[in-house]
Amino acid sequence: MAYLMALDQGTSSCRAIIFDEQAQIKALAQREIDIQTPQSGWVEQDANQIWQTQIAVMQQALAKANLYAKDIAAIGLTNQRETTVLWDKRTGEPVLPAIVWQDRRASEWCQQLKEQGLEEKIQQKTGLRLDPYFSAGKLVWALQHHAEIKALADRGHLAFGTIDSWLIWKLSAGERHVIEVSNASRTLLMNLATQQWDDELLELFAIPKSILPEIVLSQGVITHTATDLLASKIPIAGVLGDQQAALFGQGCFSEGMAKNTYGTGCFMLMNTGQDIQYSQYQLLSTLAWQTPQHNYFALEGSVFMAGAIVQWLRDNLGIIRRSEDIERLANQVDDNGGVTMVPAFTGLAAPHWDSDARALICGLSRGSNKSHIARAALESIAFQVYDVLDAMQKDSPHALTELRVDGGASQNNMLMQFQADLLGVPVLRPKLLESTAWGAAMMAGLAVNYFNSEKELADLWQLDRCFEPSMSQDERQARLQQWHLAVKRTRLQG
Repeated sequence: MAYLMALDQGTSSCRAIIFDEQAQIKALAQREIDIQTPQSGWVEQDANQIWQTQIAVMQQALAKANLYAKDIAAIGLTNQRETTVLWDKRTGEPVLPAIVWQDRRASEWCQQLKEQGLEEKIQQKTGLRLDPYFSAGKLVWALQHHAEIKALADRGHLAFGTIDSWLIWKLSAGERHVIEVSNASRTLLMNLATQQWDDELLELFAIPKSILPEIVLSQGVITHTATDLLASKIPIAGVLGDQQAALFGQGCFSEGMAKNTYGTGCFMLMNTGQDIQYSQYQLLSTLAWQTPQHNYFALEGSVFMAGAIVQWLRDNLGIIRRSEDIERLANQVDDNGGVTMVPAFTGLAAPHWDSDARALICGLSRGSNKSHIARAALESIAFQVYDVLDAMQKDSPHALTELRVDGGASQNNMLMQFQADLLGVPVLRPKLLESTAWGAAMMAGLAVNYFNSEKELADLWQLDRCFEPSMSQDERQARLQQWHLAVKRTRLQG
C-alpha cells in the first residue's frame, strides 16, 4: 500500500505527517523550532535549523509508520508564507537569518512607497497591501543594509526564496530553485493576473531578477528528493502556502466557501473562483492554487496574533503553565468583567493595516483577575476574525452561510462558540484538524493520480462538531461596540 507524506513547515514547528487514501494519519512527527527577536519589531529564524528539523521529522515519521521512502507515493509541502530566506547558490548556505513573516523592519520602506503614491498601483498588480508582512520589503532591506549580500546578488550568486523554495532546494540537493505560485503571490513581486514576476515592480524595488526562483504550479511533479536523503527518490508533487493548503484541505473547492485557521496568526480565506476579486475593504486578493487546468483565487484577511496571544500569556505573563490551560482558566468567570484586549503586538492586520498600533488591555478594575484577562485574550481572537469577515462580506457577492475552522485553537470549545455567536453563522470543526497538511497531501495525491478528483476528496471531509450561534443581536452589538472602542484607543496610542 502506498501513502502520502505532508511536510508542514510552520512558524513554531516542523512536522511530517503520513496519510492513507482515507485521510487517516498513519504517523506524525513534530519538533519545535526557535524564534529570535534580536530587537524590537525584528523576528528571525535559523534557516538551517528549519531544514535540519524538517528532514529529521521526515525520517522520524517513516520510522514511526514502519515504512520506507519507496512506500511514499508523493510528498506534499506546505509552509509559513512570506518568511524570506537568502542563500549562496554555490554553497547552499544562508547568508542571513530567515526573516519571518511577523517581522516589521521594512515599515519605513513601506511608508516611503506610500508617500510616493504607489500603494494603489502595487495593490492593483499584486492584490496585496503595502505592508512589512510581505517578502519584498524583507528582501529590499537585506540588499540595502548588507553590502556583501548586494555584491553576491550583483555577481549572480544570491538565491532568494520563501520557505518552500528553501526546502525544495535542500530536498533536491540544489537541483531546483523554484517557488510555488501561491507563495509567489505573497511576495509583493508577482503580477496576480499573469502569475509572473512583475518587471516594473522589480525595477521600482531595485531587485535583480537573477536572484528570483522560477514560479511553478501548485499541482505537478516539481522534482524528487535526493537519493542520499531517504535512500529513495520521492516526487515532490504538491506545494501550497499554509493558508491556501488549509482552504484546499477543508474542501473549499467552490466559490463562496471559506475557512479560518487559528494558528500563530489567524487567517480567513474565501474561494472567489477563477476570477480575481479585488478588495474594496482592505482585504488581500491572492492566488488560492493553480493546477494544470485552472487558476483559483481567494480573498484573505490576516490577523497577526491568535495562538501567539496564548503563548504570550504563558511565556511572558506566566498566568498559565501550558497553552491548553487557557480555556479552563477563562471558564472560571462568566464573562470578561469589562476587560478587553487588543493584541496589536506587531501592529494590526486586516482590515486596519496599522503597523504602528500597539497592544492594549483596557477596562481593568480592582476586581479584575487573570481569568478575566484569559477570557479577554480568547475573545480578542474571535473579535479580530469578525472584523475580517465583516469586510469580506462587503467585498464578496456570496453571503457566508458557514465557516469551516482548523488549527490548534479551533479545539477550544469556548472560543469556537463565541466565534459563532459573533459571526451569526454556524462554525464547523472537522474531525481531521490537520487541514493544512492534508491539503498539501491532497494536492500531491492528485498530481500523481493517487486520487482521481476533487469530488472524491470532498467526500472525505467529516464534521466533528457544529457550533450554532446563540447570542442575541443586542448583546452581539454591545460586545462589538466595546471591542471597536478598544481598537480605536489602540490605534490612537500607536
